[in-house]
Amino acid sequence: MSAGRLLSVLLLLQSRGRVSARGLAAELGVSVRTAYRDVARLQAAGVPVYAEPGRGGGYQLLDGYRTRLTGMSEGEARALFLAGLPGAAADLGLAAEVAAARLKLLAALPTGLRDEATRTAAVFHLDAPGWYREPEETPHLLLFADAVLNGRVVDVRYRRWRAPQEVERRLRPYGLVLKSGVWYLVAAGESRIATYRVTQVLDAVPSDERFDRPPDFDLAAYWSSYLDDFRSRRFTGTATVRLSPRGRRRLPDNVPPEVVQAVDATATAVGDDGWVEAVIPTESTAHACGELLRLGIDVEVVAPAELRQAMAATVGALAGTYGLG
Repeated sequence: MSAGRLLSVLLLLQSRGRVSARGLAAELGVSVRTAYRDVARLQAAGVPVYAEPGRGGGYQLLDGYRTRLTGMSEGEARALFLAGLPGAAADLGLAAEVAAARLKLLAALPTGLRDEATRTAAVFHLDAPGWYREPEETPHLLLFADAVLNGRVVDVRYRRWRAPQEVERRLRPYGLVLKSGVWYLVAAGESRIATYRVTQVLDAVPSDERFDRPPDFDLAAYWSSYLDDFRSRRFTGTATVRLSPRGRRRLPDNVPPEVVQAVDATATAVGDDGWVEAVIPTESTAHACGELLRLGIDVEVVAPAELRQAMAATVGALAGTYGLG
């Protein structure tokens, strides 16, 4: 049972007056039977919901009853959207607001729902950063958050991977995205909207210039499109490899999912010892060499010759280092 869904039922009844069970089900994406059960749970929690039978009937709250979510500041209201992301809220300087908003939300709920919400919060925890990596320092994050919320232009000096590595940009920040513990800024420059890793910003100075974010800009849709484009540009070549049974089992822990999927789709047996040959996507010779070397003797590069030679050269250099050359 979702405490969040029960609260949604309550707010729907409060805002619309009377809603049928079918209407509640359609709004919440659940079955009509589930909608009936949700209303029964609200009634059991002490919420005065009653049914109006007949054509045009439905559920509604007793006249004069309203759940009270008052007294929230602007910061606390924003923080509600980060209530499940305590780490992200702390990064944005909203940890205290999140705590206050959750307390006020709990205080506004009937006792039954309040207990259920507390139990839910006690058994779920989100830890966004990936393993084996320290959290990144983001000294300019609060500045960008302010610029996003207040439509302020920011002048930045940014370090990128291609030459020239350090560039200066005047940006109109449209939004911030937290991906696997890494913050990204989505902003409009002189000619296009682009994505900037916040830790790569060397300097950031807010200007007096203001801007209006386009009303039709959808941050989630942009990010989804950006990821699709990134994946399409990421892999620029292919390689043919042979893998032992153990090497194939170790793949998910050592290479991207796209490589694992490619092996599953193209693997053909070579001999009777369980080895397979497959075609995998590659980013570059150097990158593919580094990833495949993690598999040690459980992988052999067949082609292209450039990658095979890079693997051999690296293994030869290692042998020399350990006095085996």
